Amino acid sequence: MGYGFSSVRLPVMLWHISKACCWFFVILSLLMCLILSHLSYLSEVAKTNLNLVQLPELDPYLRFADYVDLILLLVIVPSGSSICFMEGEASRESCPASFHGTELAGLRAIPEDTSGCREGSTLVSLDAVLPDDLLEKVFSFLPIVSVIRSGCVCKRWHEAVHAGRRSWIAMSPQRPWYFMFTCSDDVVGGYAYDPSLRKWYGFRFPCIENSNWSTSSSCGLVCLMDGENRSRVFVCNPITKDWKRLQDAPGGEFPDYTALAMSVDRRSHGYVVAVAKCKQVPQDYYQWDFSIHIYESETRTWVTAIREVLVGWRGGDECVICDGVLYSLIYPTGVLGNAESRHCLVMYDLSTRSSRTPLMCMAIPVPCSLTCGRLMNLRERLVMVGGIGKHDRPGIIKGIGIWELHKETWREVARMPHKFFQGFGELDDVFASSGTDDLIYIQSFGSPALLTFDMSLKQWRWSAKSPVTKRFPLQLFTGFCFEPRLEITC
Repeated sequence: MGYGFSSVRLPVMLWHISKACCWFFVILSLLMCLILSHLSYLSEVAKTNLNLVQLPELDPYLRFADYVDLILLLVIVPSGSSICFMEGEASRESCPASFHGTELAGLRAIPEDTSGCREGSTLVSLDAVLPDDLLEKVFSFLPIVSVIRSGCVCKRWHEAVHAGRRSWIAMSPQRPWYFMFTCSDDVVGGYAYDPSLRKWYGFRFPCIENSNWSTSSSCGLVCLMDGENRSRVFVCNPITKDWKRLQDAPGGEFPDYTALAMSVDRRSHGYVVAVAKCKQVPQDYYQWDFSIHIYESETRTWVTAIREVLVGWRGGDECVICDGVLYSLIYPTGVLGNAESRHCLVMYDLSTRSSRTPLMCMAIPVPCSLTCGRLMNLRERLVMVGGIGKHDRPGIIKGIGIWELHKETWREVARMPHKFFQGFGELDDVFASSGTDDLIYIQSFGSPALLTFDMSLKQWRWSAKSPVTKRFPLQLFTGFCFEPRLEITC
């Protein structure tokens, strides 16, 4: 039976195999023809249309498919390879003057003993086919991780990545990254999460010497304040590693509570840093000295904008700048008959710099009893993520909600579904949360789990599994988000 079975099935199997091989070679031939036709097209462009590099904008002349072809050409043919053109078809005089100055764009004659090209032909480097403007244009379509890695290919690409600031302004929008690290006394090195590619990258943050730092980010820059000395403030671009230390902030080095906020102008790239400090009045348990200090990058100086004494209320560690207004959360102290258990939001207009109206006259209570509140600016909309406390025990968290402020009214956007709330395991009454653009990150201090919420899609989603591991039971984790950008400096 075995012999008979083989004799019947073997020809059928061979016929199927031969049929599959035929289809494979047909598809392979079609792909080869397509690639050869595209390379032929690029050769014609290089030979007859080198004058296109004189145009400041190539979009009307080159399709997006042409940019893809150029990327494929860069990948297929190594940097430094050459293309032979006949003398007279393309010459150095046909290139613009600005093109001559590029480091690798020169033309040179082929030695007489060179094989593969006829005598009298001219050798053109592939770098001459791609001028700097076009190379930066191609890079601007790539994810920022690919752009950074491209800078390691060769010297010219490195210069294009680090000098192409005009192209980076028009770069495709990048979703905010989240930098997660564990609390320790060592130099801070953690992992950055890219939500577009859903990947984690090993990342060392500049300036941070330990994990006890306050942070605020805006438009690619991150502001950091030393937790041990609240006068030390730094500003950095975590992608380019560009950073500077600002003048020491006024208000004392050791206040009881400090909040940090930053806002960057997307057109001029000038920035404003606000520090709200609160310290208990000496020998008085009821009054708290609350002050706001403003730093402007144009003047490079600090100004104390407001100083008030709060009675029955104190400042905290949460504030944000949204649409030119500084918002800060304050907390009841439970003295002098103040039975209010909810936090309040106070505001200060940075454009008018008017301090005539007391802060408490414009205070807005939070929508419900919160264990903690996190303020964030999402496209100039003030959004708060808060831990919802139980009615009988306000300090115990029972859920997490998201609210948006409309004038003086809070509107609920979403509440975390119970299955995601349980996914954190033991969630403390306080947690880390930050956001920008339309994306919100939520993280428990006791777990490396990271949850995202898309404001436009109203969608909850876990991040890819974090490479950060918990090594001992009481280990704490924290993090914050920032926009990855290349063109902005400190």
